[in-house]
Amino acid sequence: MAAGEVIVIPCLSDNYTYLVRCHRSEVTAIIDPGEAAPVIAALEERDWNLDLVINTHHHHDHIGGNAELIEKYGAKLLGPTAETARIPNMDETCAEGDQVLIGDLEGRVFDVPGHTSGHIAFYFPAITALFSGDSLFALGCGRLFEGTPEQMWHSLQKFRNLPPSTQVYCGHEYTQANAKFAKTIEPDNAILIARCQDIDGLRARNLPTIPSRLDVELATNPFLRADEPSVAAAMGMSGESPVAIFTEIRKRKDNF
Repeated sequence: MAAGEVIVIPCLSDNYTYLVRCHRSEVTAIIDPGEAAPVIAALEERDWNLDLVINTHHHHDHIGGNAELIEKYGAKLLGPTAETARIPNMDETCAEGDQVLIGDLEGRVFDVPGHTSGHIAFYFPAITALFSGDSLFALGCGRLFEGTPEQMWHSLQKFRNLPPSTQVYCGHEYTQANAKFAKTIEPDNAILIARCQDIDGLRARNLPTIPSRLDVELATNPFLRADEPSVAAAMGMSGESPVAIFTEIRKRKDNF
């Protein structure tokens, strides 16, 4: 039997929140609950309790369900040390180098500033799952509300050496729009073209495009590919630094 499982729960208009269950201990966590009602429904459907609420960053569409879930289930709240002043009532905080536990599932913490200054992400090897919040999206990355392009580029590099089969669970269903933009950067990327067709098919059936696989992101996500010579050439920026190319990609996406 697998060590655990992840349940994808749509919430708000285009957010995802994730139930993570350790099978042996039956400990259950919710990651980034933008609202409580869909989480409660998923727990009641399975007759599960909720032990832990985990936040990647302080934006309301990722923490809006915290208080109701904690009150209903008595769950503990865990979030980024750097955002202690912006996420109320955390019981425990963590930062890069720390480990978090969901029962027997051990999670590695990454500091990934850019979208917010204190954003963190979690990788759980036993379930090959990366919870990236609004740092890495399927075919995209978060807007730079509080950080610089250099910071975000450095943050995203931290994910590149995870196993290729890593499942990326991000904060939003932005994939179809991201795909349209990605094709403007690499119009001749055959893997990207095929992926865009798959994404259109999923969305036509109102199915989630999440999770995505890390190896597919590395082959198609322009924000992870700013150091690829083919990307630089396609953008007319051959010889420029990866940070300069990443900066230009982010600028183009902001205006897309």
